[in-house]
Amino acid sequence: MSRETPLLDKIDKPADLRGLRDSDLKLLADELRAEVIDIVSQTGGHLGSSLGVVELTVAIHAVFNTPVDKLIWDVGHQCYPHKILTGRRAKMRSLRQGGGLSGFTKRSESAYDPFGAAHSSTSISAALGFAVGRDMGQPTGDAIAVIGDGAITAGMAYEAMNAAGHLGKRLFVILNDNDMSIAPPVGALNKYLNTLSGHKPFDLLRGMAEGFEANLPGPLRDGARRARQMVTGMPGGGTLFEELGFTYIGPIDGHNMAEVLATLRAARTRATGPVLIHAVTVKGKGYAPAENSADKYHGVAKFDVASGTQAKSVSNAPAYTSVFGRALTEAAARDGRIVAITAAMPSGTGLDIMASRFPARVFDVGIAEQHGVTFAAGLAASGMRPFVAIYSTFLQRGYDQIVHDVALQGLPVRFAIDRAGLVGADGATHAGAFDVGYLANLPGFVVMAAGDEAELVHMVATAADYDAGPIAFRYPRGEGAGVVMPERGQPLEIGKGRVLREGGDVALLSFGAHLAETLLAAETLTAQGISVTVADARFAKPLDTGLIDQLARHHAALITVEQGAGGGFGAQVLQYLANSGGLDHGLKLRTMTLPDRFIEQASPQAMYADAGLTSADIVTLVRRLTGQEMRLRRA
Repeated sequence: MSRETPLLDKIDKPADLRGLRDSDLKLLADELRAEVIDIVSQTGGHLGSSLGVVELTVAIHAVFNTPVDKLIWDVGHQCYPHKILTGRRAKMRSLRQGGGLSGFTKRSESAYDPFGAAHSSTSISAALGFAVGRDMGQPTGDAIAVIGDGAITAGMAYEAMNAAGHLGKRLFVILNDNDMSIAPPVGALNKYLNTLSGHKPFDLLRGMAEGFEANLPGPLRDGARRARQMVTGMPGGGTLFEELGFTYIGPIDGHNMAEVLATLRAARTRATGPVLIHAVTVKGKGYAPAENSADKYHGVAKFDVASGTQAKSVSNAPAYTSVFGRALTEAAARDGRIVAITAAMPSGTGLDIMASRFPARVFDVGIAEQHGVTFAAGLAASGMRPFVAIYSTFLQRGYDQIVHDVALQGLPVRFAIDRAGLVGADGATHAGAFDVGYLANLPGFVVMAAGDEAELVHMVATAADYDAGPIAFRYPRGEGAGVVMPERGQPLEIGKGRVLREGGDVALLSFGAHLAETLLAAETLTAQGISVTVADARFAKPLDTGLIDQLARHHAALITVEQGAGGGFGAQVLQYLANSGGLDHGLKLRTMTLPDRFIEQASPQAMYADAGLTSADIVTLVRRLTGQEMRLRRA
């Protein structure tokens, strides 16, 4: 069937879908998939996950009355088709860029994004909140949560399902089962999915589901059988989800538009309580390079559509993540007690390097940061030397366990905190802004930050050698500063910083990877006639009080610089000097931190400019403190 105008060009909002024939909805899905591929080839982003939900997205918006009905995407990195259909198509090429569309769902962006996301396993809890609000008189319709098979393994998802089953509220959970989150799903639930077989599905639409599996092509039939086994128990028993109070529908072919539409329509018509619809999908569906890639093109740079070749940045400096992975692997080779834990991010944290050499000593606990932290605490208590490698933004999810299970017991768990600071296109949801503040206030914790990639190697060695209690070190995303790398890391003296440059007027005390920006500012100031000392604190806890006293005594002004929120390293320095009397003699002390607001997505450089943390900002502050700006104005 030929058409002069593509169907997608006629869609301004989801209501436009509801007047289309089912056959046209299938054609629209094909156009939508091509559009997503073209857009992400120009912007980069989460491709595979978005391609896997094209048919689901079209069908949900065609059947349900969004935005009155609330559609909640778990994590939200699969929301690109959703954004195109909800009035944002013209802006899609601004995706993940400064001033552009977020790569995740965002309440301030559209009425069709009723709940923001970027961290996993929150959708069912939020959907239940909408459902209860509806039943208590709020102007909202049905609630639909779309959650992946990786995200549903997290404890929070089951807490929400248990509560939903108990309350018996009408809501819809769509399990998008593609057997692939960022890394392959792990754990007993995944084994359950792969080993149980031979049971008829328990579903609301038994007549429709009968025979579905037998009529599928071979690979999809195997996937459907595996998917069904995830939720069906042994003969004589109910399904896991039925035990939690849900009615189970499925499995259905998530790429068969007729199947998806019929299921959603019947469920919407007949459901009175919570329903789980189990859809089998393929991550990267419809784009061969994505389907054939090991990570299904989860996160990609800009790429050539024809070949799938991604544009990679070229740098002479190694990435911090790979530096950590190699340093830890070498440390593990020397010490058999070293083990590593990741929460579904083996490649993202660099632990795949160690796993390739010592597979039995790297543990992927899935999307379960709380369990991962306490698991590491148990390992430490047994005498092992565990390293927990988690992004700063995700480590927040395990904070109670850090406090109660690690710090309170003084257990020597090592925390390798990746993606510290501002991270660019993923925006505020993934920024590592708060870890210094939430760790440095815990008794007995050692908190470090690497000023460059060589320092990171030394901090891995320091953590490996430290058994007196918990210890953490943070480092940013991206390439290092290009410094000379040591052949082997050497343990640092706990609580001791270093002076890199000496001057007499102003002291700049850097904590972490803003060291290069601080040194650049010092060069500019020196050229302007201001003598500057630059020191690398290395430790936020314990502080190098001797170094701080020296800087305070011999300089008219002291400025701390860090890639984190207020209440972190600078606050520690300020508290120390206030209590020790270091401010009694007229020292001008200032802290440079991230401002008290979330920084929106852009390039990391633009984000730090927005935050007022560039070398030029440091120069401006120094000149203001020294009075040079006033003298320049008078001149």
